[in-house]
Order: sequence, then structure tokens, then C-alpha cells
Amino acid sequence: MLLSMTCLFVGCASIPAGVEPSARDPWEPFNRSVFEFNEGLDKYLLKPIVAAYRFILPEIVRDGIYNFFSNYSDIYTALQNLLQGKPDLAFNDLMRVAVNTLFGLGGLMDVATPGGLPKHKEDWGQTFGVWGVPSGPYLVLPFFGPSTIRDTFGTAADLETDYLFKYIPDVGLRNSITGLRVINARNTFYEAGDLLDGAALDKYSFIRDAYLQRREYQINEGRNDEEPLMPPYENPYE
Repeated sequence: MLLSMTCLFVGCASIPAGVEPSARDPWEPFNRSVFEFNEGLDKYLLKPIVAAYRFILPEIVRDGIYNFFSNYSDIYTALQNLLQGKPDLAFNDLMRVAVNTLFGLGGLMDVATPGGLPKHKEDWGQTFGVWGVPSGPYLVLPFFGPSTIRDTFGTAADLETDYLFKYIPDVGLRNSITGLRVINARNTFYEAGDLLDGAALDKYSFIRDAYLQRREYQINEGRNDEEPLMPPYENPYE
């Protein structure tokens, strides 16, 4: 049902790769306004919280938190790789979970990567792309940041299938974990945002072009390579 809805909304609005940015970003005035909202939210709320997080917690603790959520995301990535027809990579991802959970203190340490099990990261947006769903125009989402029509449906699917934490019965605990995931995700790119502020003449255009190129690369050429271009936002549910 979700795939058919995605095709319905995206099919008539597909923008082929290699066209002018204005054609891939037909809603630029709206997107820029949402981008400015997200920038303000990040500057005045999220970044100060992350600064306090970095001040209070030593790096070894922050690394443990990052590894814990990364280990959880490997389960999700294994499912996506299986849906994309890559059972070998799905097996690799499940082996990562087993090794890090058993020998990495429940996932607080990443012993799988140095042990020869590389990290991958897949999501529903990529899976839709592998299935042939066109990206559609560029779209900036409140809170989530850069996206496309296809990736917007992918984000919705990511949220809907986030079962481990979504169904924690204790609301306070569930909200606390969600908040920690957001802080952890933003902490990953804490210094990258400052570098981007100083390097980009038009930050909006730079982020848009980098995001679209990154997603095209992930889907068409290098879906399993280790290092993507630096995104300014990281989806905490991925």
C-alpha cells in the first residue's frame, strides 16, 4: 500500500538526474523558509543542548551511546538490504548485531568493524529507490531537513517500522530514548555544521545539491560505501 501511494504521488512529479537545480527544486521559496526554520531550531535549541551534552558526558560515554544506537540500526539495515535483494549484506549486518551485542557489552562497543564486518546504512527511501520509485522534487521537511517526495514517504515508513522503541510501554522512558537519539544524531555532526557555515556561500544550495548527489550515489552506485557526504541533519530513526 505504501509503495503504491509513493508511486502515485511521485510518478507524475519525477525529475530525472542531471537537470538544472531549479527543475529539481520547484518549491524553492517554500523549502528555503522551512530551511530557515530548521536552522533557527538547530541554532537556538538543539545545538546548545548538544553542547551541554558534550560538556557533561565524557567522550567514552558518548561513543558508547552512539554505538548502542548504531547497533540497533544494524537490525533495520539488515531488513532493508534483504528487501533490496542483497542477502549477503543483510547477513553481514545481522552478524554485526550478534558480535557487538555478545562481545561489545550489549552494543556499547563496536568490535564488529575492526573484526572485518563493515558498517552499512540503509533506509526505506533507498529501498524505494532500488525498487524503481523515482525521487520526485526536492523537499525540506520541518525538523527532519533535506528530503525528496520519495524520501518523505521513506521517512514515514522509517517511523512506522521503528518497532523496538516505538512500543516501549513506559511513555517517559520512550520519550527519553527518543530525545537521546536525536541528541546523539546531532552530536555526530556537531563540528560539521560550523565548517559548512564558513565554507558555503549559499548554505541552502550547497546542502540541497550535496543531499541529492549523496542519495543518487547511495541508490545507483555506492549504496554500501562507508562514508557519505556530510549531511547537516541526521534522521534519528534511521
